[in-house]
Amino acid sequence: MGIDLFAGPTETLVIADETVDGEMCATDLLGQAEHGPDSPAILLTTSEKLAKETMAEVERLLGILPTADIARKSWAQFGEVILAESDEEMVKIANDIAFEHVQVMTRDPDYFLANLTNFGALFLGPRTNVSYGDKVIGTNHTLPTKKAARYTGGLWVGKFIKTCTYQKVLTDEASALVGEYCSRLCALEGFAGHGEQANLRVRRYGKRDVPYASAVQESAATAL
Repeated sequence: MGIDLFAGPTETLVIADETVDGEMCATDLLGQAEHGPDSPAILLTTSEKLAKETMAEVERLLGILPTADIARKSWAQFGEVILAESDEEMVKIANDIAFEHVQVMTRDPDYFLANLTNFGALFLGPRTNVSYGDKVIGTNHTLPTKKAARYTGGLWVGKFIKTCTYQKVLTDEASALVGEYCSRLCALEGFAGHGEQANLRVRRYGKRDVPYASAVQESAATAL
C-alpha cells in the first residue's frame, strides 16, 4: 500500500472581479487561513478597487475574528493579493499556482470551469464557498496540495482499487507488424536487447530474415 502525495497545509485561491465585494473575499480568505499559521490564502483579481477593499476588510475582520491569532499569522506570512489584466491571465496564473481550493466569484464562473486544469476542488459563484465543501456539500476533503494538482486529483473510490492490465497479440501477422515498429524504435534508443524481443517475433511470425541486433527494415505493410 502506498500514497500518491503528502498532504500539506490548506491552500485557498479566491478568483474574483468587480461583481463581488471586499467583505466577501476577505471572509472567504480568512475562513481558510484559520486552518493554521502556514495556510496560504491568495486573492487573484482583475479589479484594483476590489484588491484594496479586500485588504482593508481583512484588517477589519482580523480585529473581530475569534481565531484571528492563527489567521493573522497565516495572512502575514502567506497571504497574497495578485492583480491580473484579464480573465485569461487569471487562468494562467491559477493553473501555475495549482492550489487545493479554488473559489471563483466572477461575472462568468463557467469560463473558469472550462479553462482551469490544475486545482484540487473548484467552487463556482458567490453562493458557493470552500467552507460548504469542507463541511456539507463535498465532494471530498482529501485534496492535492503543494502543486500536486498539476498531476493528480482529489480522493475518490478509484484510489482504493488496485488496477492490473494485460496484453495479448492474437495473430502472427499482428505480432510481426508490431515487431517491425518496435524493432526500429529500439534501435533508435540503443536498446538492442529490447529490439531482439521484437526481431525474434518478426523472424518467426513474419518469416523475415532479420540480422541479429539490427533494426527491421520497413516492409510494404508498415510503409503505408
